[in-house]
Amino acid sequence: MTALLKRLFGGESEARDIVVVLAAALLLWEAGVRIFHPSPLILPAPSMVVVEFLQAPALYLRHLAFTLVMTLFGFVLAVVLGVALAVGIIYSRFLERTVYTLLVALNSIPKVALAPLFVIWMGTGPEPKIAIALMLAIFPIVIDSVLGLRSVDPDMMNLARVSKASSWAVLTKIRFPCALPSLFAGMKVGISLALVGAIVGEFVAGNYGIGFQILVAQGQFDTVRVFVSLLLLGIVGTVLFFLVDYAERLLLPWHVSQRARSDRSAGT
Repeated sequence: MTALLKRLFGGESEARDIVVVLAAALLLWEAGVRIFHPSPLILPAPSMVVVEFLQAPALYLRHLAFTLVMTLFGFVLAVVLGVALAVGIIYSRFLERTVYTLLVALNSIPKVALAPLFVIWMGTGPEPKIAIALMLAIFPIVIDSVLGLRSVDPDMMNLARVSKASSWAVLTKIRFPCALPSLFAGMKVGISLALVGAIVGEFVAGNYGIGFQILVAQGQFDTVRVFVSLLLLGIVGTVLFFLVDYAERLLLPWHVSQRARSDRSAGT
């Protein structure tokens, strides 16, 4: 378990710091509840949240697994479509003027307002949850991918032209490797937004998932169950973020940001 945390969070010191901060936050929360005695309807103690989870862990984990699957489906689709759109945008003025502008316009619309339309179009199954997760995650992926694909050293592009390299070779051997740091930055934002999108979909038309559990608990004024769901979402969202970060460290050890991180870890 310790080795897994070290790998996931980038080193022993990083993993230790995160565990210490989380433990301190939970202890302060528990102490505050015991000192000020707020109503459990307003703020339950962490010990109550843990007890509630342990009473029916299988129930919560099943709903969490459903939400996680919807999130991952939407995120993977967002990465595939986002990279494809970014490539099209940098090579086509028409796509840059149309698709790029359309994405900006769609991103400015609150997704909760669009969610009912997805339910009307796709029904109440998993499809609208995946679609909303995709819609939230794709914008930062496209924006950061376009930035990365365009941020190529002009000398490298001139050398490719002199060498008469094909457009495919320029894309795969020059542009795409240069775009990977930006792409991963967009993916880190996108994975969190995909989780938000899945929850929004469950709020609007859910009969399963953690979002549905929150709605049921809210209708019963069961604050403890709401906090169980929120803490599970926080844990999953954090793990997903650091999994993307771990993939970045594995694939981009040569990048200056990763070398600086390694030097800092070695120094501590």
